[in-house]
Amino acid sequence: MQNRFRSSRNPKGMKVRIEKVNFAQKFSLFTEHYKPKIIGEVNDLHVKVVKLQGDFLWHHHDNEDELFLVVKGALRMRVREDGAERELLIMPGEFVIIPRGVEHLPSAEEETHVVLLEPKTTLNTGNVESQRTVRDLQHI
Repeated sequence: MQNRFRSSRNPKGMKVRIEKVNFAQKFSLFTEHYKPKIIGEVNDLHVKVVKLQGDFLWHHHDNEDELFLVVKGALRMRVREDGAERELLIMPGEFVIIPRGVEHLPSAEEETHVVLLEPKTTLNTGNVESQRTVRDLQHI
């Protein structure tokens, strides 16, 4: 009988270790806000964690959609669509997907923990270059 399970090797033939990830443990490893950290990879996507507090900045992504999953706190996501601005409140256990090209501004009154799922090419500030731009993300 043939083994129906894939071996745990990456495409380069290197053995990989499959492990679970604990969000609380990952969030305990850093304190800074608006500096995403990579905690995993799925195909061409990064799984990231980030702490938010205060307003970020208005921006959009020309080529990438973004998923924001709230783990702790409350995320206020302002979006500009069809010439109008509106606000969504995303609570723990909820997520929002921001399609490419949609201008958005993440914000949080209290410290909020968010998991991001986005293409590896995604720059945190999208089309805007600022002192908040993080080009080289840390893996934790």
